[in-house]
Amino acid sequence: MENLLNYFETIPSLHRGLLIVGGLIFFWFLEGIVPLYGKPYKKWRHAVPNIFFTITTILINIPLAFLFVASSEWVMANNFGILNWLPETPMWLYVIVGLFLMDLIGAYLPHLIEHKVKPLWMIHLVHHTDHNVDATTANRHHPFESAIRFVFTLAGIFIVGTPIALILLYQALSVSVSQFSHSNIKLPKRIDTMLSYVVVSPDMHKVHHHYRLPYTDSNYGNIFSVWDRLFGTFMTMNTDDIVYGIDVFPDEKKNGNIGELLKQPFQKYEKPTMGAEK
Repeated sequence: MENLLNYFETIPSLHRGLLIVGGLIFFWFLEGIVPLYGKPYKKWRHAVPNIFFTITTILINIPLAFLFVASSEWVMANNFGILNWLPETPMWLYVIVGLFLMDLIGAYLPHLIEHKVKPLWMIHLVHHTDHNVDATTANRHHPFESAIRFVFTLAGIFIVGTPIALILLYQALSVSVSQFSHSNIKLPKRIDTMLSYVVVSPDMHKVHHHYRLPYTDSNYGNIFSVWDRLFGTFMTMNTDDIVYGIDVFPDEKKNGNIGELLKQPFQKYEKPTMGAEK
């Protein structure tokens, strides 16, 4: 575990890039081998806006990354944050606690808030108006949302008291698990269910992308599924009944156009309707 932290403390930028691009390519091609849904769609055309938003997310985070470093150095130097207030613990437990807390504050909490606060929901809408969820959907976030998520992660560093190695490990896991959970892959049901007790599995997260409430407002988890189970936001649904998108924003052509997606936060608010039927 110590060797793992040492690696992430000095991880080259090239390696971080390979984790993002390599994972995306791996899951994207795996979808062609064991797809969850057989519905044909133009994968390359579908990927264009999603990759565009992946790039904008990277471009927003790169120049702000110095804030992560400075904040981490400050909490460690001042012995600030939950991890620094804990009694001496084994390294493996220290890492697990840190990852769980960063996942709660940096991912689950902002995701929940985005669904409950109307202006934030309209920003988050870009992620939900994908009619063909696959690995490329993982980072389909409006630039405004990328900035919002950055702020919550930054807050998590102060609250948790996270060293830079743990921050970079958390981000690597966050990207990898998100690509996995969004992937259009079909795992054996028993394996998917077993995984969902620990991490967010593909079947679990697909429920969140169903086009109607209450399923849209469930399964907010990013890495770990424990927060949904603990806070009562966990739901299951037969994957055959899932319809992607948002019912009150049904125009698939507009929802695949980069210009229209950039304008989505400024549209009139429409609340998804109740019901699981197609």
